[in-house]
Amino acid sequence: MPPLLELDRVTKRYGGLHALRQVSFAVEERALVALLGPNGAGKTTVFDITSGLVRPTAGAVRFEGASLVGLSPHRVAALGIGRTFQVARLFPALPVLDNVLVGVTFGRRRRRGADARRHAERLLEVVGLHDKAATPARALSLGEQKRLELACALGPEPRLLLLDELASGLPPRGRQEVVRFYGRLRERGLTVIAIEHSFSVLLEVADRVLLLDQGELMADGPTREVLASPQVAQAYFGEEDGE
Repeated sequence: MPPLLELDRVTKRYGGLHALRQVSFAVEERALVALLGPNGAGKTTVFDITSGLVRPTAGAVRFEGASLVGLSPHRVAALGIGRTFQVARLFPALPVLDNVLVGVTFGRRRRRGADARRHAERLLEVVGLHDKAATPARALSLGEQKRLELACALGPEPRLLLLDELASGLPPRGRQEVVRFYGRLRERGLTVIAIEHSFSVLLEVADRVLLLDQGELMADGPTREVLASPQVAQAYFGEEDGE
């Protein structure tokens, strides 16, 4: 049985700049993987290629054994891949509930009417925004906007979630809440690849760490083993909590 997601020698060039160089890894179903690395390492490029926003210069990307290369973002999403962005992409004038309904309505199961609304309300319960359902998205705090984007990403009922810095810009208390969210996603049986700038957010919950540096995969293995490696110390520890 193929892994849920596989990148095989993926390269992305922008002119003479290599954003990724021959990156290969596979992610099994129900894994929670931390994708780490310093700024400019290529982490978001991995997400952009996987979600269909960017086409690789070379290499293969497969989901359940089928190629994703050349598919549009909405077709990738329909296959069961959801994502968030470092800066939340919401419909600012729409109420919180309506933002979630957009994803629910156009998800894999194409929920409609009362069924769609019930599902959206359940997702707001999951992310702790049930009391903000009628609030315009632009009126939410940074942390609440990140939680809303997570609910939107869950709306289409994906099998794989690509989460880009859910804890970025949050105070320590907010980061701890994000750690709890990762735990809840694991309980729901989702496969997650998460980018976080701070090690501490994923240390307790990630099964595995992928470390990128200058577009190359420098380390891949169990979380504590990779975080204790010389490669991490050299490439990344100097930036820990240095936002």
